[in-house]
Amino acid sequence: MHTSTLDLRGLKCPLPALLARRALMRAEAGTTLGVLADDPLAAIDIPHMCRQEGYEVLDFEKHAAHTRFVVRRPPPESHAC
Repeated sequence: MHTSTLDLRGLKCPLPALLARRALMRAEAGTTLGVLADDPLAAIDIPHMCRQEGYEVLDFEKHAAHTRFVVRRPPPESHAC
């Protein structure tokens, strides 16, 4: 699926996690989303939100000025008969 980037730099807790959650809720299953955030609490809040909501954190990079996440709304589980 298409990967887009959500730039949430400049926003403070809890907005980065809430807006990332909203974007993932609206995304199609299997979609990956890049998230940029410079609030120090986002490094805790976004992975925590993903665990609670069933989303996946595929990548996490801490830079001097921001943190970059790659998160994914999992594809639907296929059930074999």
